[in-house]
Amino acid sequence: MTISGKAKLAGVIGWPVGHSRSPLLHNHWLARYGIDGAYVPLPVAPADLELAIQALPRLGFAGANLTIPHKEKALALVDRATPRAWRIGAVNTLVVEPDGAVAGDSTDGLGFLANLAQERPGWSAKAGPAVVLGAGGAAAAVAFALLDEGAPEIRIVNRSRDKAEALAERLGDTARVIDWSERDRALEGAALLVNATSLGMSGQPALDLALDRLDPRALVTDIVYAPLVTDLLRAAQERGNPIVDGLGMLIHQARPGFAAWFGLTPEADAETRRVVLGS
Repeated sequence: MTISGKAKLAGVIGWPVGHSRSPLLHNHWLARYGIDGAYVPLPVAPADLELAIQALPRLGFAGANLTIPHKEKALALVDRATPRAWRIGAVNTLVVEPDGAVAGDSTDGLGFLANLAQERPGWSAKAGPAVVLGAGGAAAAVAFALLDEGAPEIRIVNRSRDKAEALAERLGDTARVIDWSERDRALEGAALLVNATSLGMSGQPALDLALDRLDPRALVTDIVYAPLVTDLLRAAQERGNPIVDGLGMLIHQARPGFAAWFGLTPEADAETRRVVLGS
């Protein structure tokens, strides 16, 4: 990897951000393609998010990714956003445009679908109801992606019912809200289960969910990738359900941002996955 005084800069803004593997991912691509650039972790507390976004063009950054807990708040702080981001209500990718404006986009839904397509060829959202745990920015991106792919029903299950209802209202008639206390029941008849919360992530509380009512043919996926195989995925695998981990979503959602910042669309291949895993 070459870094000169003319290097292009990007990074990931989060709080905390130490768990993120985005720096490994993007710096691998920079080295692979011989690009003069760097991608760095940017630990930014929620109270400082607006200042951090405003600082990007002033510090010469080409852009940044956003992770927990900033995706929703950032939508109101960017200079402009894509229709997709406004629809989802969150941004995870920032691009500093030639005029110095900071534009926001959401690529989480694209990454989610690309990951399932790569790991489970032939999978279809039309197979049956989908259960989405969570109602934050990533959950919204997943839910809208499933809606667009033809999921017949999307069950939103979130610890805060108000937030779940707000997301379901935006999704329309395809969505149903199920109380967090009834999350086990929500699995009945589902063809897909998605954990789009931080529960089960390293350093976070465990996800308490019994899978007894889930069809053993249902696909189970987790957007968490640290650990790679979460307790949810392990429990699903042990009972025979097909599973997909969250690392591929991280890789695929990163490609549009890398292309915008560094001028090249990178490959999401086996080598990239090995590097990000540190193996």
